[in-house]
Amino acid sequence: MSGRHGRLRRMHTVRTIGHNHEYNGNVNYKYDTAGQCTDTPPAVFITWETDDMTYTYNAPAKINIGLDVIRKREDGYHDLRMIMQTVTLFDTLTFDIKAGNNVSMTCTDSSLPIDSGNLVIKAVNMLREEFGITADIKVHLEKRIPVAAGMAGGSSDAAAAFMAVNNIFGLGLSRQDLMKRAVNLGADIPYCIMQGTALSEGIGDILTPIATLRDIYILIATPGINVSTGFVYGSLKIDDSTIHPDIDAIIRAMDDNNARETGRLLGNVLETVTIPAYPVIDDLKRLMTAHGAIGSLMSGSGPTVFGIYLDKNTARNAADICKEKIAGLFCAVTTCYSPELPH
Repeated sequence: MSGRHGRLRRMHTVRTIGHNHEYNGNVNYKYDTAGQCTDTPPAVFITWETDDMTYTYNAPAKINIGLDVIRKREDGYHDLRMIMQTVTLFDTLTFDIKAGNNVSMTCTDSSLPIDSGNLVIKAVNMLREEFGITADIKVHLEKRIPVAAGMAGGSSDAAAAFMAVNNIFGLGLSRQDLMKRAVNLGADIPYCIMQGTALSEGIGDILTPIATLRDIYILIATPGINVSTGFVYGSLKIDDSTIHPDIDAIIRAMDDNNARETGRLLGNVLETVTIPAYPVIDDLKRLMTAHGAIGSLMSGSGPTVFGIYLDKNTARNAADICKEKIAGLFCAVTTCYSPELPH
């Protein structure tokens, strides 16, 4: 994140640290009828009173190193066990803040909504309304993560918006505080706030940090097709004949930093639906493994496919071959991303 904090109109002094910068400011707290300060987050009211300031945040894409569906719940959702991994493919969100009281958005991808239907605007407005923030907030989204591709691009953008508003206005919320609010907008957003490597369970809201594979390269390839997540989950049949990926074995292999064993164990139960409907996904998996990948898998409900490589040049060569063979393919060679890892 880059940029500087402006002056906010407040009363009681607070100090907030986040995203490698410090902020010193004041907070205008309410008091109850007994004269006690109600210094919980909802009692904060913040007004921006300075010149235009600009802040930049990156939102990483995610892949699923393993994805299993346990059962369909009575509420229509599915109980899942997934291994989530953020990678070094980023959208960039720029926040321009000045005096006023309006929220607006622009985006490099004209196919995306830029009104209140966008998760970024929803995230900004959720914190803005809860904390009484009065400011003109303009968000520009530079889109690099393919849309509707099984990489949680929209959820990651919303997560960045939550973290940005929290830090810019000195709200002092922890990641856990943000995650509790974010689940109301989408099941993937809490993980996108957490980032790194995690076991995700339930509908995606139960998160446990796990070890990150080191010294690997991940080729991301997204064909130019649209896959409906609703179609995939709606068509999925879970019964006694279903072959489930061994999520626990994958976690053990990752804990040992055993990339080859991890690659051998990769599994996504949703491939049983998506691959028959979209054979290009299997074509990509075969191309990757034929050109050096130690494992390849569809991410989420598709259509993105990724391959794990031990050598960067091999991954780049495989990307070139995939693009030659399949027209309209988006490719990127990435690494695992975690807030704790040096980059």
